[in-house]
Amino acid sequence: MEYRQLGRSGLKVSSMAFGTATFGGVGALSKWGATDDQEARRLLDICIDAGINTVDTANAYSNGRAEEILGVAIEGRRKDLVVATKVRFPMGSGPNDEGLSRHHIIAECEASLRRLRTDYIDLYQLHEWDGLTPLEETMEALDTLVRSGKVRYVGASNFSGWQLMKAMETARSNRFVPLISQQIYYSLESRDAEYELIPVTIDQGLGVLVWSPLAGGLLSGKYRRGKTPEEGGRHLNDWHEPPISDQERLYDTVEILISIAETRGVAPAQIALAWLLGRPGVTSVIFGSRTEDQLRRNLGAAELVLSAEERQQLDEVSLQRLIYPYWHQRDSAAKRLGAPELSLIRPYLGRGRAVDLSK
Repeated sequence: MEYRQLGRSGLKVSSMAFGTATFGGVGALSKWGATDDQEARRLLDICIDAGINTVDTANAYSNGRAEEILGVAIEGRRKDLVVATKVRFPMGSGPNDEGLSRHHIIAECEASLRRLRTDYIDLYQLHEWDGLTPLEETMEALDTLVRSGKVRYVGASNFSGWQLMKAMETARSNRFVPLISQQIYYSLESRDAEYELIPVTIDQGLGVLVWSPLAGGLLSGKYRRGKTPEEGGRHLNDWHEPPISDQERLYDTVEILISIAETRGVAPAQIALAWLLGRPGVTSVIFGSRTEDQLRRNLGAAELVLSAEERQQLDEVSLQRLIYPYWHQRDSAAKRLGAPELSLIRPYLGRGRAVDLSK
């Protein structure tokens, strides 16, 4: 297992992180899994034996039950783990039971600490943007938690590029503790994060934790053009998170995944995870597993190194349309692009017409 520095912090996290959205099986997440206390500890044992030191959860997962189960599972080995959780979504029916207000952040941090049976959270993440709460209030609340010792590092999740930059500048200008990472959706099914979030990562020195790296199972290999998935799979027309951006491109991508996997003698999911582990800006991929077989299969990606040819095949088949203003930058500013911009635009160079605006 490789350990990577999380952003510009001194914290090192495993390149693969164990996700707990399958813990509990309460409410909307029940269709993802219903891992109980005993099974959670067994799965975590396997992860730790494989070298994983990072576990991700959220207060909203199964209405707090996932944190409770994780708290039991980490008992006796807390100091060896990086525990990440999140705050933002509703945890009650009251008007102040959601959002990123000082009231909600501090109350939910204390609740998470109780459920996790710990006195500190390694990485506390803003789970989603809150357009109603002033950022000064949100960032000050995080600063208070870090200085009190209840939280060690802070990050964001599911922010747009401008929202992320605004939050970071608010922290800088007020001398609050900085965000060190963002948790984002990124996969071969949808590379939207490459438009802004990966360039921001490279420019600002952030860490990136990837959620749903297998696109909710779409990249497992069981969803193929013209074939019915095994029992228990979700129908593509009923897929909501993450939504499918281009079904035909997805099917084409899966076929390449399966082809490479069969040649390698591994599962398609391992190829998809290995592709992400080698992408610019990515620090760690978060994967969840309902069964031991799934877990061990996914863990195999940690030691898998794709060839340049294999990467090129996957890059080509999953490439998305270059949207504005990026196609304009490709066509008219290619000689003046830096590393952040090129992380997106480089694969498109030569695909468009360079324009000399001086003539």
